[in-house]
Amino acid sequence: MNESLKIRPYARLLTMLGDQLIKNEQIAVIELIKNSYDADADWVKVSFENFSKDYKVTPSSRIVIEDNGTGMTKTIIEKSWMNPATPNKFSRDGKVRKTALKKRIIQGEKGIGRYAMLKLGKTIDLTTRAQGTNNEYSLCFDLKDYDDNFLSQSEQTDDLYLDSLEFNLITTSPSVFTKRRIDINNQIYDDNEHGTRIVISNLRGTWNKKKIEGITDSFFRFENLFDEIIGEHKENASKYNFNIGLYFDGEFVTRGKDNTNITLKNLFETQSVIKITNGLYDSSQGLFIYNQNDIHKELSIEDSAIKGNRVFRDHFSTLEDRKRIYRPISDFGDFKFDFYIFDFNAKEPSKYALVEEAKKIVKRHRVYLLRDEIRVLPYGDPEDDWLQVDISRGTISAGSFFSNDQIIGRIKITKFGNSHLKDKTNREGLIDDENYTSDFICIIRTFLSYLRIVVYKKYLDDNKEKDKIENTRQEKVEKEIKDLKEHFKENKEALGLIGQLEKSYKIERKYLETRAKQTESLAAVGLSVETSSHDIMLMLNQGVDELMALMSASTLPNFNHNNLTSELQKLIGIFSYVKNQMKDMQLLFTSSKQRRKQIRIKDILDKVVRIYKRTLDNHQISVEIILLGSPLVATCTDADLLQLFINLFDNSIYWMDVKGHFDKKIHITLDGDSCQMIFSDNGPGIREDDIPYIFEPFYSTKGIEGRGLGLYISRKLMERNDYFIDLANIKSEKVLEGANFVVTFIKQDNNEY
Repeated sequence: MNESLKIRPYARLLTMLGDQLIKNEQIAVIELIKNSYDADADWVKVSFENFSKDYKVTPSSRIVIEDNGTGMTKTIIEKSWMNPATPNKFSRDGKVRKTALKKRIIQGEKGIGRYAMLKLGKTIDLTTRAQGTNNEYSLCFDLKDYDDNFLSQSEQTDDLYLDSLEFNLITTSPSVFTKRRIDINNQIYDDNEHGTRIVISNLRGTWNKKKIEGITDSFFRFENLFDEIIGEHKENASKYNFNIGLYFDGEFVTRGKDNTNITLKNLFETQSVIKITNGLYDSSQGLFIYNQNDIHKELSIEDSAIKGNRVFRDHFSTLEDRKRIYRPISDFGDFKFDFYIFDFNAKEPSKYALVEEAKKIVKRHRVYLLRDEIRVLPYGDPEDDWLQVDISRGTISAGSFFSNDQIIGRIKITKFGNSHLKDKTNREGLIDDENYTSDFICIIRTFLSYLRIVVYKKYLDDNKEKDKIENTRQEKVEKEIKDLKEHFKENKEALGLIGQLEKSYKIERKYLETRAKQTESLAAVGLSVETSSHDIMLMLNQGVDELMALMSASTLPNFNHNNLTSELQKLIGIFSYVKNQMKDMQLLFTSSKQRRKQIRIKDILDKVVRIYKRTLDNHQISVEIILLGSPLVATCTDADLLQLFINLFDNSIYWMDVKGHFDKKIHITLDGDSCQMIFSDNGPGIREDDIPYIFEPFYSTKGIEGRGLGLYISRKLMERNDYFIDLANIKSEKVLEGANFVVTFIKQDNNEY
C-alpha cells in the first residue's frame, strides 16, 4: 500500500529563519535597514518607544522602522514579501541587479532578512505605499498567543503549522504616507508620500543602553568610512546618500565621539608611518599594484618576498619529493585595498608620535571588508581579527611589529566581480566556499605580513639607527663630561680619571669622524657608479664589438687598409668617452688624496650633467643652467662638489619620476655676486611635515628604497667647508614649483660640524 505524504513544517520554521539565523538584535535591525536601502530610500528612521529610562522593555515598548523607499504594491506583498527565500533579487542573465532609481547594488539575496522582525517581537504591523499609487496596504502578524517556538501556550489554542498561518491584507486610502515633513538628524525631507513602516511590539529578549548604542556602530555597514573621510563618490552622492536616524524616546542617539579636534583624515595624512593607497590586486596576474607613501609599487605573488612568506607558504604549498609544490590560487576575482599603519611607540620629536586621544581614535577601527561600498559584518569590528594580525604577531617578536590596534584599512569587493565570495546566511562573514574565501583571506594576510616583516621592520630599523646616532652626538657626551668634572671638582684622583676618559673620547671621536667621511664618500661613489656604469658598459661592449669586427676583417684578402685610420678613430672616440667618465668618477675616491682648492662650480656641474646624460634623456628631463654675475667659485675638493650635485640630481630625478608628469625640469642658478647656487625642480616638492627632518640621517620619504643619507651627507660636506645648504624659504629664491635648495658659498660663523 502506497501513501502520499507531505512535509508540513511547524510555524517555528519562521523562528529558525528569524531567530537562529540572525545572531543578535543589532544584526536584526540592520537587516531591516538593509531592506530600506534596497528600496531606494533616502532615509530610514529607527525609533525605540515606550522603554523605561534604564532601557528595559515594558508592555507598551515597541520598535518602529520607517523609510521613504519605493514601497510595495499588493502583488509584491503577495508574491514576494510573504514568501521566504524569494529569488526575485537575482537577475536571470547572471548580472548584478541594481535598484531602479539610485542604481544601488541590491544587498539582499536570500529573501529572509524580513524575518529578522521575529527576532525582535511577536507582533508585526506593516504599512506600505508604493510610489505613484493611491492605495496604502496594512498587514498584521499577531503571534503573541504563541511561545518563542510558535507552540500554543494554552489548551484552547492549537499548535501552529506553517500552512496554517493566515494574515489579513487591508487596503485603505493613504493615512501614514501622506504629504509631510520628516526631520532626520536635522535634515528635512519633503517627499514622503511613499515607503514602508514596520511597528514591532510584544518585544522578545532584553535591551540595554549598550545594545541600543551599539546599533549606531553597526550603521557603518551603510556608511563607507573611508569614502566619507577621503571624499570619494561626490559625483554620485545621491547613490550613496542614505541617512539613518536612531531615536530613543524621541531623542536622537549619536555615535560616541571623542571631545577632540583630531580627525581620522588628518591622522591618515600626517601620522601614519606607512600609507598604502589606491591598491589593486590583479588576480589574473597575481599582482599587487599600489602606492606606498605616494610611491608607485608592484609586487608579484611570484616574488620571493611573497612565496617565501610563511603565511603564503603554509596555506598554498605541499611537500612532495622534498620539493615545495604550490597549488593554484582560486580565482576569487580582483579587489581594491587601502591600509594605514601607525606607530604607537613613536616618541617626540618624531612626527609620528600620537597623543592618547589620537590612539583612541585609531583603536576604534580595524580592517573593513566592503562589498559594493557596504560593510560585510563582522569584519572590522573592534574585537574581530579576521586577518589574524594579532595571532601572527604573537608568533614572532610581538614588540617589533604592528598590532591590530595600529592598522586601519579597507578591502573592496563587488558582488559581480567576486561572485564566489558570498555572505553567510546569518551575515557573520563569508561562506568558506571551496577554497575561494580562504585563499582570498590568505592573499590579504600575506600582503599584510609583507608590510610587517619588510616595510614596517625597515622603518623600525631606520629609527634604531637614527637613535644610535642621536645618542652619540658630541654635545651630549661633552656635557656629561663637563657635569662629571663639576661634580668631582674637589676630588683630584677622580678628575684625573675623567681627564683620561676625555682624552680617549677625543681620540675615538677623531677616528669615527674619519670613518664617517669615508662612509659619506663611498655613499656618493655608489650613486655615481650606479648612474654611470650602464653607459660605460654599453660603450665598452660597443668598443669590443668594433675591435672584433676589425680583427675579422683584417684577415680577409680584400681588406681595405685605407679604411683602417677611420675605424681606429672611431675606437679612440669610444674609449675616450669611457676614460672621461672614469676620470670624473675618480674624483670621488678619497685615494686620490685631494686637496682643497678654488673650483669653478660650473666646471663640476658640467661633469655631473655628463654623468647623468643618459638618465636625464631617458626620463625626458631638461637641465637649464643660468649664470649670474661673476663666476661662482668655492674652496673645497672636487669630490665634495661632485657628491653634492650627485645627491641633488638623484633626488630630483626620483621625485619627478614619481610625480609622473611631463615637461620635467631642473633649473640651476649660479650667482657669483651673491655666492649662492639655487637648485630647483618641478617635481612634487617637499611636504610641510617633512621639512624639519629632511637633513636628518636615515630620514627618507622614499619608502624601503630610500637611504636617508643623501641630503644629510650634502649638508655635512658643505658644513665641513664652512658652507651651508638649506631649503629656499623666501619666494625670491624659489624658481620652480617643486623642491628648491639654496647652497651658500660664504663662510658660516656658526659651524656645527
